[in-house]
Amino acid sequence: MSDKSRAIYYVAIQFLLIALILLSPRMERPYGDLSGPISVVGLGLIAIGSGTLLVSFLKLGRSLTASPIPREGGELVTTGMYSRVRHPIYFGLLTMSFGVMLDAGFWPQIIVFALLYVLLSIKTDFEEGLLMKKYPGYKQYAAKTPRFFPRLTR
Repeated sequence: MSDKSRAIYYVAIQFLLIALILLSPRMERPYGDLSGPISVVGLGLIAIGSGTLLVSFLKLGRSLTASPIPREGGELVTTGMYSRVRHPIYFGLLTMSFGVMLDAGFWPQIIVFALLYVLLSIKTDFEEGLLMKKYPGYKQYAAKTPRFFPRLTR
């Protein structure tokens, strides 16, 4: 399978899993008396994930692509949010998806969320191999910067 075909496959599955999480039914009071507070936590995580996605998209500028193949003419971004986590877009997707899962309380979303995490891990392995080939400093950057979940301190 070519790199391009593999990239298209990963992106298609990623969008399918995200759609399954976002479009699955919402249960009424799935956690009994705790449904209200858990829903608030879920909505907070959705907001954090959405904000992270927006800031990450803007920071990447012309390097932004859904494909794991680095864009021609793109540049390696290692400042701002990218100094705390290598893949803040994936962090944002996972945070937002976990928030939706909590808010909806629909148990099959747990399976879809786990599949999304596994897919993003596989996609990241592929993507980082390509980034190491394209950007000589990527290996050092990866060694000191967490993959999905940022450190709050340096």
